[in-house]
Amino acid sequence: MTDGSRDLFQRNLSRDAAGRIQRDAVPRSRETRDTNTSRSPRASSRADAVSVRAALQERFFEELGEREVLEEGEEAVRDAVSEFVRRVEQEGDLPLNATERDRLAEDLVEEALGVGPLAPLMGDPAVTDILVNGPDQVFVERFGRLERAAVRFRDAEHVQRLIERLALRVGRRIDQSWPMVDLRLPDGSRVNATLPPASIDGPTLSVRRFGRRRLTQQDLLTHRSASEPMLAFLRLAVRGRLNILISGGTGAGKSTLLGALCESIPPDERIVTIEDTAELILEQEHVVRLETRPANVEGRGLITARDLVINALRMRPTRLIVGEVRAGEALDMLQAMNTGHEGSLTTLHANAPRDALSRLETLCLMSGTELPSRAIREQIVSAIQLVVHVSRGRDGVRRVESVAEVVGLEGTTLQLQEIFRFERAGFASGRVQGAFTSTGIVPRAVEELARRGEDVDVALFRPEGPRPEGRTR
Repeated sequence: MTDGSRDLFQRNLSRDAAGRIQRDAVPRSRETRDTNTSRSPRASSRADAVSVRAALQERFFEELGEREVLEEGEEAVRDAVSEFVRRVEQEGDLPLNATERDRLAEDLVEEALGVGPLAPLMGDPAVTDILVNGPDQVFVERFGRLERAAVRFRDAEHVQRLIERLALRVGRRIDQSWPMVDLRLPDGSRVNATLPPASIDGPTLSVRRFGRRRLTQQDLLTHRSASEPMLAFLRLAVRGRLNILISGGTGAGKSTLLGALCESIPPDERIVTIEDTAELILEQEHVVRLETRPANVEGRGLITARDLVINALRMRPTRLIVGEVRAGEALDMLQAMNTGHEGSLTTLHANAPRDALSRLETLCLMSGTELPSRAIREQIVSAIQLVVHVSRGRDGVRRVESVAEVVGLEGTTLQLQEIFRFERAGFASGRVQGAFTSTGIVPRAVEELARRGEDVDVALFRPEGPRPEGRTR
């Protein structure tokens, strides 16, 4: 029996119990669901545990669907499992002792409420992404590298049932009429799933997991994701209420850096966060978290990030933290930054700092407001003081590649000056070679920070030569 077939039920079913099962468990047609499982004419001394579990699960979940038990909560599911196991045993389908009966009940509850075969991966703190491309193609990301996992599903229908259960648990729906869903699990993990015909080769599932604790600025130093002068300046910038845009690609560490920088926000300020999937972990006491919501299958109930940004301005925020700008909310965010909400932070997908500003302008045009490009660029120059760019290297390490200051417009071109950078020097021994360094430019924001009471040591910007990545001076 393959490693992928050793699921929860197979591990828990003892040889004695398997030997007592004198019939093969096979899936039954819809017309015979209410009868006992089909009996094989030949008694077998050893049952196929996977087939037994598959038949019982198929029968159990059809009953759950007919009774809509999943919508009633965890206790209702546990009661339904207990009643089902008791009834199956009375029918003689599965003669088990008390211990084995309890284990079977736990397995069915895990399948109904949990993540099924993905449970071991969800319990591994080193796993940051789980990618299910098919029943026998499950990949995980550990320490920035993708690798194939030993976990397997029985078939495509097993994957689809898991997706449907996850969606139903959070009050969402996915089917052929709307074969895509984004949702958040109770532990904060972000889930995206697709079904045919959207995904041609079968159901897919992507799980982005987040640590149980927020990575701190000290963790960034330990992991060599930034240098001490970089973080020292960014701490002053956050305390001094500069508006900061964090850019980077998918999985580059934008949200991680955003959360780390937020620890520098004074505890007496009111923070309102706006996210597509609530993942920021802030330690301040005065935090209000807002989350977008997609439309339901009837096309109703949509709550966009732009709706939340507009609403947040009526909530008396000291700072706005927008998890990521993707569309027209960019213009509302810039206007908020320009009208008394200094010190706000946001992230944006881009490949470089200059690309981030160009994309921000494009997103503002998506707001539907007919503004000339120069007016939008003037808004950007007035609102954004710093652009921090992060990336993930070939070695899987996420680094702050650049800290740049927005200094103004030259004609119609946005001007940036780089303050810190990570200078690459090649790739060797499975690791990106390079060092964090200062460009020697003292940012204009230093004067503004001084007016706001922050004591900035200009020695932070002294070009003392490249410093090894993450090592303090």
